[in-house]
Amino acid sequence: MSKKDKKGKFIYGNKNICWLGFDSRILEEANDLNHPVMERAKFLGITASNLDEFFMVKIANLIHKMDKFPEKRDISGLKAKKEFKILVKKIHKFVKKQYACYHGGITPGFNKHGIKFLSVDELDESQRLFIKNYFKETILPVLTPIAIDVGRPFPFITGRVLNIAVELDDNKNNDLFGILQIPSVLKRYVRLPGENLSHFVLIEDIICSEIHNVFELYNVKSARVFRVTRNSDLDVSEETNNLMLEVKKTIKKRKRGSVVRLEISDHGDKKIKNFLSKNLKIKKKDVYQINGPLDLSFLSKFFAEDWSSSLKFAPCKPVFLSKKFTKFKDVFESIRDGDRLVYHPYDSFNAITNFVHQAAIDPNVISIKQTLYRVSSNSPIIDALIEAVENGKQVTTFVELKARFDEENNILWAKKLENSGCHVIHGLPKCKIHCKMILVVRKEGNKFRRYVHLGTGNYNDITSRFYTDMGLFTCNKKICEDVSSIFNFLTGYSNNLSYKKLVVSPTGTRKFFINMIDNEIKNVKSGIKGKIIMKVNSITDKEIINKLYEASNAGVKIKLIVRTTSCLISGIKDMSENIEVISIVGRLLEHSRIFYFENGGEGKIYAGSADMMGRNLDKRVEVIFPIEDKNLKTRVMKMLKLMLEDNVNVRVQDSKGKFHIRESGNKIVDSQMDPFTFLDK
Repeated sequence: MSKKDKKGKFIYGNKNICWLGFDSRILEEANDLNHPVMERAKFLGITASNLDEFFMVKIANLIHKMDKFPEKRDISGLKAKKEFKILVKKIHKFVKKQYACYHGGITPGFNKHGIKFLSVDELDESQRLFIKNYFKETILPVLTPIAIDVGRPFPFITGRVLNIAVELDDNKNNDLFGILQIPSVLKRYVRLPGENLSHFVLIEDIICSEIHNVFELYNVKSARVFRVTRNSDLDVSEETNNLMLEVKKTIKKRKRGSVVRLEISDHGDKKIKNFLSKNLKIKKKDVYQINGPLDLSFLSKFFAEDWSSSLKFAPCKPVFLSKKFTKFKDVFESIRDGDRLVYHPYDSFNAITNFVHQAAIDPNVISIKQTLYRVSSNSPIIDALIEAVENGKQVTTFVELKARFDEENNILWAKKLENSGCHVIHGLPKCKIHCKMILVVRKEGNKFRRYVHLGTGNYNDITSRFYTDMGLFTCNKKICEDVSSIFNFLTGYSNNLSYKKLVVSPTGTRKFFINMIDNEIKNVKSGIKGKIIMKVNSITDKEIINKLYEASNAGVKIKLIVRTTSCLISGIKDMSENIEVISIVGRLLEHSRIFYFENGGEGKIYAGSADMMGRNLDKRVEVIFPIEDKNLKTRVMKMLKLMLEDNVNVRVQDSKGKFHIRESGNKIVDSQMDPFTFLDK
């Protein structure tokens, strides 16, 4: 659904509908029979976890808009109530497609390889005895059955946790119900003994088969598995003197947010569904009856089990470090020799870890400063920073406590860093620190030299294995001075908003992109070729979209690689005929942001942390950095060319905003599986 112009043309897509289209593209990967079955299962699991977050944030926010701003229209022209109605209809259809994929594709695919999820009725005698003992010894001790009556009211139901609702008979003709939460400490699937060790039974099936041993005082008439999703779109109140304390309060509130979705198994008595709907205060349209296991995100963990290599893609093994790094005695000498570009996961994240570790142990390094937005739960970067403190370095970290769904993890890291003696900044009021920067100051002779890493992705060693991200190592004086200025701004020492090389949000990024697009328009009108390539996660900002439409009408050739959400619609006559929008969805998650401008034949290339969204342009600290070395520019252009020619992972947007799989033709081009094109050999 998109807004129409005066001539009746659709010109803007709806953000949430576009996002749901992205999850549909992932579902297409789950249905692709050319993929190994475990990979297809993982894709299906990703669609489920994505949809959870969609409800927790997007749908929750939309419900808030319906209540507080019912007349306000979004970029596509929809009021919240109309948008909600459209989304609910689409989501119900999407869920049916998910389970059609599970039953019609994943399960038969598993079966071909001897992998089966069995119902209790399908178990042989020895297996039945096994699950009875497993229930008695492992499951029952951690269960807490709750009967609901006058003295025991309906309990609080934790979000995204499996539960079983039970209809009970007390032999007095009274309708009674009970609730049983399935503790998340229990593994979702249990491997069965026998000749075939690839047979499993789901824990909720085990519990349901033994439910009479849980509610012993009653006759169990019916049982249904259910799950709720709660509103998690809660912002941190920044009218506080203690941001960490306020974040902790917000986390607690989030856990008790209002219910925005009820999922329930489609078998069992209708009375249970009505009972849950009434007590959870949820409407009929927000109830999703599921024909199969609830919460298919468990398939992502199932994927991680030790399976035959034939059931998965061949691993993408990163190169530890390129020869441009390893031929020097240390990373600092390598960077002095010239700028270094890494592209993950093809280049190992160890390039970054080594940079921080060498800075930590080098006696000539004076200080290290780094931004941290999302890091892993066992981060080698954190370890290196703590080691640096122990070695007497001045270490300052900027841990963004407001990184949604990573708040608890970041609080733990912030405390650990503070306890080690590191100076920790917890974030800025009303502005998230989303940029990716490391600054190392090193004494060399009688002078001090600065070394910098700038990136497009988080300093996370786990996600770097399957996110594509770019990083630049440099000791370019002007860039290093800019990075120092940004860090001084973040610490409150400086309000310098003028930078020599870098483009910085929230003050300069929007203006920079508008000016760069205007420059291409100017060149085309002067008879000079104009071209723009942008690779982003999302493009939703109306001003940027309108400027790109203007450029298209002027004759600028525009190629957009947009992973998730594009509210810009390509191919509209007299509007966006010179714009092509593609989305790359494959085994790797495309996360890098890269920008190319023809610039009258002297092409300019930038990369950075910002997407073309209002929040990135105006409400976050973001950094866009130039790629200036001739050889590195050539490498980036090869990367972009390969992505634009991809016919394995690419969907192409049509003039109605829908994406279609690009036909492969005679030559197969897979931009995600030609890593050595990207490497600095």
